Amino acid sequence: MKAVIYARYSSDNQREESIEGQIRECTAFAEKNGMTVLRHYIDRAYSAKTDNRPEFQRMIQDSREKLFDIVLVWKLDRFARNRYDSAQYKNILKKNGVRVVSANETISDSSEGILMESILEGFAEYFSADLAEKVSRGMTENALKCKFNGGNPTVGYLIDSEQHFQIDPVKAPFVLNAFKMYDEGSTMSQIRDYLNEHNVCNNRGGKHTINSVAKMLKNRRYIGEYSYRDVVIPNGIPAIVPEDLFERVQEKIEKNKKAPARHKAEDDYLLTTKLFCGHCGAYMCGESGRGRNGTVHRYYKCVSVKKKRTDCKKKAVKKDWIENLVISQTMKLVNDEETVKAIAAMLLDMQERENTNLPLLTEQLREAQRGIDNLLNAIQQGIFTKSTESRLEELEAAKEELEVKIANEKLAKPKLTEEQILFYLHKFRVLDMSKQSHRQRLIDTFINRIYLYDDKLVITFNHKDGAQTITLGDIETALAEKENGSDLVSSGVPKMGNTKRCFPFLILRAGLERAAQPQAG
Repeated sequence: MKAVIYARYSSDNQREESIEGQIRECTAFAEKNGMTVLRHYIDRAYSAKTDNRPEFQRMIQDSREKLFDIVLVWKLDRFARNRYDSAQYKNILKKNGVRVVSANETISDSSEGILMESILEGFAEYFSADLAEKVSRGMTENALKCKFNGGNPTVGYLIDSEQHFQIDPVKAPFVLNAFKMYDEGSTMSQIRDYLNEHNVCNNRGGKHTINSVAKMLKNRRYIGEYSYRDVVIPNGIPAIVPEDLFERVQEKIEKNKKAPARHKAEDDYLLTTKLFCGHCGAYMCGESGRGRNGTVHRYYKCVSVKKKRTDCKKKAVKKDWIENLVISQTMKLVNDEETVKAIAAMLLDMQERENTNLPLLTEQLREAQRGIDNLLNAIQQGIFTKSTESRLEELEAAKEELEVKIANEKLAKPKLTEEQILFYLHKFRVLDMSKQSHRQRLIDTFINRIYLYDDKLVITFNHKDGAQTITLGDIETALAEKENGSDLVSSGVPKMGNTKRCFPFLILRAGLERAAQPQAG
């Protein structure tokens, strides 16, 4: 995993030593968990209550290049103290394939906080999708006329005054040369260097990367094909690359395709950054291997064992088995109406406690209104002086200013109702667990950390109330009903026995040593 470290201190009683301590602990955490640290982003004397931090914004922008997988912070309050900013920027990073990881918190942020952020992200996506649906009607009309629909223009094209695509006489020849170079045997890294040496920027105005070159070589727009959602129009725009050259390049890309990039392989493992070795506390990361018959087997393996840094003896566990087991138990939680209502109540309470500005402003508004009422009563009784008039004007101005502040606060930090929270939580019940994105959303929202031992699995959820315990006997009984209990690492989830609430953890006692790598063959 590739990581960057974000460190920050505010001006309140903190010094440069604070940054050094954060970097030191984050670096040690990265080394322990097999992360390669690419660079540091450091904001000095900036509060996390604002997102107007230069290095923070630079880090968010750099995440778009997909060069790193993890943003490592000493504690999550270094990233943001405003729940709404945190949800917004974590969502941006998530879309860019990047996760925020705390190096110094056993439980990553408060459990209620993670749920609240997930709900805020979900509502943002919901309203964004709703808005996009309305906007798309107009954009579809543009698409039928092969007009530019916004975003970053494709390298090699210019957009004219009527929003049509025109060939860029300066950059188009370099695009054509890129295709010819790949067809003649050049690598994507060589093409990247060629474009950067000639100052041909990518569509965001920055330097080309291997990813941007790969996207360029697969872009059918260069053969004149216009596409927008379901609208595909051959020869809708001027072509830069001959179709026969384009097809040869596609064939060579397929032929040269190797194993997926490491960060992409890790994305396929749903429990990445959440699954920990119960023996040494290090991350358990994804690993794959082939049997004698060519079948690919996937596991989670302790980083310490993989790097041979300690004497940890934790055995690998089959990926599908443990993921399906976690998914199954999480869905039981989601389908329990009592638990869902408790979560909603908890989030409502947290929402009230988190917004400290709004109650203060509301109380100040009440005081101003009481002062106005008292003065009006005095005026009605015949008491009216220059001081009374002046004071009344002051209170009226203060009231107006407070009303504006309250309105801005509500707009910046919208308050969710119980119905909205329940609506969002109930949506998880209809997720399609055959889809990787739905499975990942479920785990990201409800699972905090998982500790894997040889004889048990400990899951901490993102809510404090409610837990389940399944003993080794329950699992062995269930397995006995399926293939005589001989295959603990079968791809399906074993049927579980009755459960009961007891502790704030889900403890699954299982013979996980038998869930290690299957014999090759």
